[in-house]
Amino acid sequence: MSDGSITAQRRPRRLVYRHALVTRITHWVNVLCIVVLLLSGMQIFNAHPALYIGSASDFDNPVLSITAATNAEGERVGLTRILGATFTTTGVLGLSTAGSSVEARAFPSWLTVPTYRDLATGRRWHFFFAWIFVINGLVYLVASLINRHITRDLIPTGRQLRGIGRSILDHARFRFHHERDYNVLQKLTYLAIIFLVLPGVILTGMTMSPALDAAFPWLLDLFGGRQTARTIHFVCATAIVLFILVHLLMVLVSGAWNNTRSIVTGRYAVDAKEPSDD
Repeated sequence: MSDGSITAQRRPRRLVYRHALVTRITHWVNVLCIVVLLLSGMQIFNAHPALYIGSASDFDNPVLSITAATNAEGERVGLTRILGATFTTTGVLGLSTAGSSVEARAFPSWLTVPTYRDLATGRRWHFFFAWIFVINGLVYLVASLINRHITRDLIPTGRQLRGIGRSILDHARFRFHHERDYNVLQKLTYLAIIFLVLPGVILTGMTMSPALDAAFPWLLDLFGGRQTARTIHFVCATAIVLFILVHLLMVLVSGAWNNTRSIVTGRYAVDAKEPSDD
């Protein structure tokens, strides 16, 4: 999420230095890694398009499944089943168009890396970029502890927490303020992603690896089995996608140019009352 203003009234602005170089570099490396990880992850999911709870696959009771089937009229349809509820998702999930033909696969070809069916290649892409993602995350974390980015910029103040209701209302009305500091919703969201969702997706990914299970057997106990870990991994990935969609929406409605400039150059235009670094 990003703050700004979409009101017609133009107020005096001045530039401040908002994002350090290491923050900007790791941000863009994350963009590349997450895109490849999501697309290759959907390729991997297509090889067995169902999720379960426990240590073994319970084919009769999946938490989620995306398949193709023949209905009572003899037509092929795409079906998505979530917690026992079934939805027809023909055209996107389960059964999608691939060129001039219709193809039965969980996620369509335009959402996977590679676009054709190839589990081995998908796994190689996934694991390679997973290690880059982890290393990049460690660089960000260490640098943020050294330059106090986390404690200075991400920990909300008591005053901000007390005003969280107003911040929610402002966001709902698309009323934003150009300030040097992140607002309370940004801070809480970033902290949740950094310290809850990302560790969850990394640890569950490790749990699905037999080699890492052998080295760290406590991972299976921690997540209640490999299939549960796979389900949590999928949920965490979905949370990241939702975060990205909201993040991009906030970037657009609060000032796309100002937000993009800040994450490229570090410079962000704030209301004139804010002190300048110049």
